[in-house]
Amino acid sequence: MNDYQVSHLDELESEAIYVIREVAANFQNPVILFSGGKDSIVLSHLAGKAFYPAKIPFSFVHVDTGHNFPETMVFRDDLIQRLGVKLIVGSVEEAIGQGLVMEETGKDANRNLLQIETLLNVLKTHQIDAAMGGARRDEEVARAKERFFSHRDMFGQWNPKSQRPELWHLFNTRCHPGEHFRVFPISNWTEMDIWSYIKQEGIELPSLYFSHSRKCVERNGQLLAVSDYLALEPHETIVSKKVRFRTCGDMTITGAWESDARTVDDVILELASANRSERGGRVDDKRSTSAMEDRKKLGYF
Repeated sequence: MNDYQVSHLDELESEAIYVIREVAANFQNPVILFSGGKDSIVLSHLAGKAFYPAKIPFSFVHVDTGHNFPETMVFRDDLIQRLGVKLIVGSVEEAIGQGLVMEETGKDANRNLLQIETLLNVLKTHQIDAAMGGARRDEEVARAKERFFSHRDMFGQWNPKSQRPELWHLFNTRCHPGEHFRVFPISNWTEMDIWSYIKQEGIELPSLYFSHSRKCVERNGQLLAVSDYLALEPHETIVSKKVRFRTCGDMTITGAWESDARTVDDVILELASANRSERGGRVDDKRSTSAMEDRKKLGYF
């Protein structure tokens, strides 16, 4: 008698690996969108398991805004070297210099929207027909509308009202020349699932995800890390706080959380009693009630 029982995490892992292998089987030039955050790191780990002992057969794409946390960039470069995969970098800084996008101005200016055109340019230049990302449905209401395979038209745009059915995990991957798919293998995972899996698999993360001392300013109820990219107001006071980050975006828009969680176990205990959403510290989501969906329609991740 077989006493082996499939756990919840085993089911999520198997589902994600199935989706990743479907991408490899159905597309000519797929890539993994890599931000250096915990979700894209878990996705990379799953891709490694999907094709072990062979190397991951996908290039990685990172849209570099120029306002990233230094810890993230160091971690990215180390991981790319360990995995032995090709890294394609789309530079927002270069896109600004080429006139493809225009820098925002003002106190709350950031480069989040500028990532859209930069990413679409990378996809077009490298003729990428599928881009896998680490987005999850529990992150934000617009994310919840996504299917595993999200069709994008020749302009890179997403129409939430024309999502293709995915009954019994049968995926329609047909697209016309110039179109592409965004694919989200860990769609059904929650933040707690991610951290439980990180513990189970012993996955390394950037130090940003654990408690550390950092200089911050409080703005509109958020703690933002002090950096050369953040324009301070005369009345704003710099304070030192023990914080960690639950998401890993640009320094100008990613809010820190006061925390004493220094280990994965500490983070899991903290999440069990958390009463704010994971993206509750993201300034870019607060520009309007439909900020994420508006960005996604234009070609955002």
